[in-house]
Amino acid sequence: MQRPGARATLPAMDWTDHGILLSTRRHGENAAIIEVFTEAHGRHAGVVRGGASRKIAPILQPGAQLHVAWRARLEEHIGAFTVEPLRSRAAVALSGRMTLAGLNAVCGLLRFCLAERDPHPGFYKRSEALLDLLGQDEIWPLAYLQWELALLEETGFGLDLTSCAVTGRDAGLVYVSPKTGRAVSRDGAGDWADRLLPLPPVLRGDGEASDTEIVAALGVTGYFLDNKLAPQLGRNPVPDARGRLVDLLARRAQTSL
Repeated sequence: MQRPGARATLPAMDWTDHGILLSTRRHGENAAIIEVFTEAHGRHAGVVRGGASRKIAPILQPGAQLHVAWRARLEEHIGAFTVEPLRSRAAVALSGRMTLAGLNAVCGLLRFCLAERDPHPGFYKRSEALLDLLGQDEIWPLAYLQWELALLEETGFGLDLTSCAVTGRDAGLVYVSPKTGRAVSRDGAGDWADRLLPLPPVLRGDGEASDTEIVAALGVTGYFLDNKLAPQLGRNPVPDARGRLVDLLARRAQTSL
């Protein structure tokens, strides 16, 4: 029985998980605040004591795979992390401009698009698999495009490219409605064609998936990130890291012509 006048002791909140390090910033003299996208607990922030030290700072690089233990007196507190490295992606990220831009784009969009502490276990696995392809520059752009499509789906803005929104048929699909995200055929577009977005075949899994087509397809997904998702989140603009990745792909597409 609690004695009169004594304060109740609140239970500490704690959990362990594994995740992708998205960002880190110095906190005080020797600590760091990190954000991690975890499989079971979503995007989560916490303090790492000693995180700015020579021993721990090299571990806390964006893209690193970590085992984390989080503890706080109350769930709504920022809490503290202890971390153990599982896999570093620093070396491969620094191996070329494309890999570094890709890593920064993925981490930036995860921070921007996903609500804090909202679990997305399936999308977490997809994101981990994408980051494991870093350095494979020939297949990375298509994998990244497919990841962006999945990100739109995960956040409620998935594109429906299976049939024409007007005719209901699956032939001749060449446009995307900027309002609904549905495919539109040439016949179905009629006089509205100039108000629709182009539908590159690669968005439907067709064609050769050249850099030129992938850049065009990222223009479509980028439209929905900029004009649908960002306003709903109340955040603008979409991280510059994404634009830098698209610019690199566009320049590579030009040199391959």
